[in-house]
Amino acid sequence: MSVDLNGISQGQVNIQRPTADKAGNAGDKHAAADQTASQSVQARGESVNLSSQARNLKQLEQKLGDFPEMDDDRIAEIRSALENGTYKVDAQKLAQKMLDMDKSIFG
Repeated sequence: MSVDLNGISQGQVNIQRPTADKAGNAGDKHAAADQTASQSVQARGESVNLSSQARNLKQLEQKLGDFPEMDDDRIAEIRSALENGTYKVDAQKLAQKMLDMDKSIFG
């Protein structure tokens, strides 16, 4: 059974791309949008000034795009510890994290 939601086919939903593609494409899209907006503003003789906070947020967003979504070295370290039986769970720390999460969700 096929469902058409406003022209979106089933194959177009939840398409995942590698992290590098996401960061690269997002940067290209932002650069193109900034350039188009700049040209449009110049054509009309208008100007836009971003606050220092907005500029800082934009720089932070770009820096965050450079970081991987997962720490591959940490994953390899944990996998190795699990395989050779040396991985230890700190029950007190785990319980405290669970309580903190519960408190942040339910107040």
